[in-house]
Amino acid sequence: MPLIYKICPEGLWRDAEAAGRFSGAPVDLADGYIHFSSAGQLRETVAKHFAGQRDLLLIAVDDATLGPALRYEASRGGALFPHLYAPLDPGTVRWIAKLPLDASGHHVFPEDIA
Repeated sequence: MPLIYKICPEGLWRDAEAAGRFSGAPVDLADGYIHFSSAGQLRETVAKHFAGQRDLLLIAVDDATLGPALRYEASRGGALFPHLYAPLDPGTVRWIAKLPLDASGHHVFPEDIA
C-alpha cells in the first residue's frame, strides 16, 4: 500500500491533531479537497508551493486507509495526484517528519523519500 504525503505548516497540523480532524489548509478548503503528493511528486510540490517556508511537516498516510474519498486525479502535466474529498483523521497518519531548510534554503527530506 503506497504512502501519500501532505505538506503542512506545523501550527495548522498541531491544531488539527487537537481537534481530531484536519479539514485542510486554505488552498485545500478553496479547492474542495485535501491535496496530497506521491513520493515522486513531493520535491516538485515543495519547490512550487512551499519554497523557502519554514516550520513545515511532511505527513505520511497509507492511501488504503482513506477509502473512496481518495481519488487520483490529473493535475500538473497530466500526472495523477491524490486528492482527499473528506477531512483527514490524524489517527490514520503513519508518520510525521519535519521538513527543515538546509543552508541553501532547500527543504531536507527524510532519507527514505525518493
